[in-house]
Amino acid sequence: MADSKFDFKKEYRDLYLPKGKPMLIEVPAMNFIMVDGRGAPEGADYQEAVGILYGLSFTIKMSKLSGTKLKGYREYEMLPLEGIWWGDEGVFIVEDRSTWRWTSMIRQMDFVTPDVFAWALEECSRKKPELNLSRARLETFREGTCVQIMHTGPYAEEPVSFKLMENYMEEQRLIREPGWETKHHEIYIKNPMKTKPENLKTVLRQKVKKL
Repeated sequence: MADSKFDFKKEYRDLYLPKGKPMLIEVPAMNFIMVDGRGAPEGADYQEAVGILYGLSFTIKMSKLSGTKLKGYREYEMLPLEGIWWGDEGVFIVEDRSTWRWTSMIRQMDFVTPDVFAWALEECSRKKPELNLSRARLETFREGTCVQIMHTGPYAEEPVSFKLMENYMEEQRLIREPGWETKHHEIYIKNPMKTKPENLKTVLRQKVKKL
């Protein structure tokens, strides 16, 4: 019998599996569980945020095992971790990770309403009391018009892909969306704990508008 799980990456290949060259895309509104923070990805703040996101997301995904029937629930594949990154005072200093600011997030199915999120907070706090769940929020995020590319390789080599995006924007007479001049969005398609750096795949995305 065929796998009936809903897989966002297969259903929305343009959002999660773009080519290795820049493209223009219209990103629809989507529900996310989000956690804000600052500092390096290897820092305690970021690691706690990731733990919160996966704790809540798995609580919702595995709700059926606890006997809870969430309205509209269907089987689905977990979505990858994502992040929006920027720097203090509008300047992203690659070398100074202490100034990095971020919103780490995981997309949720449409049935994840504020009531479902409230249930997940209560359930997860009971199972994982060590998590500071007050940091988490459920938010509908509409990214809109963006340029994106699939970056293959180590995170440290992302500037090469960003340069390709910059050249594409110049050719297409696009500029960064006001308020997003120093922000960028990353979607981690491959798990860095299980993937060699040269094989990592990361969707890079920037909000833009026509000149």
